[in-house]
Amino acid sequence: MLNRRKFLHLSALAAPLLAAKRSFANGLAETTKPIVISTWDSGMAVNAEAWKVLSANGKALDAVEAGARQIEDTINCCVGLGGYPDRDGIVTLDSCIMDEHANCGAVAGLERIKHPVSVARRVMEKTPHVILVGAGAQQFALENGFSLETGALSEDAKKAYAEWLKKTEYKPVINIETRKTNGPFAPKFFDDGSPNHDTMGLLAMDNANNLSGAVTTSGMAFKLHGRVGDSPIIGAGLFVDNEVGAATSSGVGEEVIRICGTHLVVEFMRQGLSPEQACQKAVERIIKRDREKAKTMQVGFLAMNKNGEYGAYAIQRGFVYSVKSDKENQIHNSKYIFAIN
Repeated sequence: MLNRRKFLHLSALAAPLLAAKRSFANGLAETTKPIVISTWDSGMAVNAEAWKVLSANGKALDAVEAGARQIEDTINCCVGLGGYPDRDGIVTLDSCIMDEHANCGAVAGLERIKHPVSVARRVMEKTPHVILVGAGAQQFALENGFSLETGALSEDAKKAYAEWLKKTEYKPVINIETRKTNGPFAPKFFDDGSPNHDTMGLLAMDNANNLSGAVTTSGMAFKLHGRVGDSPIIGAGLFVDNEVGAATSSGVGEEVIRICGTHLVVEFMRQGLSPEQACQKAVERIIKRDREKAKTMQVGFLAMNKNGEYGAYAIQRGFVYSVKSDKENQIHNSKYIFAIN
């Protein structure tokens, strides 16, 4: 028969085991870090650049900026100065960045500046504001040492714009990857032969267990001049809560804005849902508004929680994302609601 002393002794021994069991059940298992995740297959190169920072024990904020700059340096149909123009033939760039302290900065409608993500970081660090737009954003960039580029369209963008002018229709192609028979996803293309991914969003966790995120884009091709999507809007295209997790998005930005998409994803994770489940719930919120309209467009969410667990969900089949940690370096297919493509 156990006496009181033995009972207390055994209880003391069991307490750590019970606490560990509860922690595991509550999603507090050992954290995977550092880690970086990003939208689309082009995220592999983005992640590689971010990983240089993370693997050297650098900060998540520096990592996501480095990753975003990588794709801004690349001639890409939908990111950076090589991207497709608006209907007036002008390339306008949107970007935002957010750190573990909820510090954030953004630019929208920025012209002729090569690295909008770095301008967004300057806005975060040097001003009392969150977002600067248009000519004001450009002026701020020039005052902070950024160079004014020529503004000339890339060759791919020039051809695409000339083709678009024949019809002048604003009809965004669903940004997806199409599945080959018995093979991996491959990019779906615009009529001119260039891939139609429209946004690069990335999230990182560093060795200090801190989260940061960044987004960069040239927005929807052939949009109205002055159009801004979800990408530079905190809580829409990007949201980071260092106690819970972070999320980013890609697709039709207007629909993401309508539900404050990434903030919603993070709040679902706060309620205990996994990153994938949280993304799914946000997608379902969009579809609930207008199911038939949702069948004609794409939105994908990508999220990571404080354990370094990640997941994604999309309206349409074909949203993919890239992951880099010391355990993996690969592209994943997102789950989805519709398989129309």
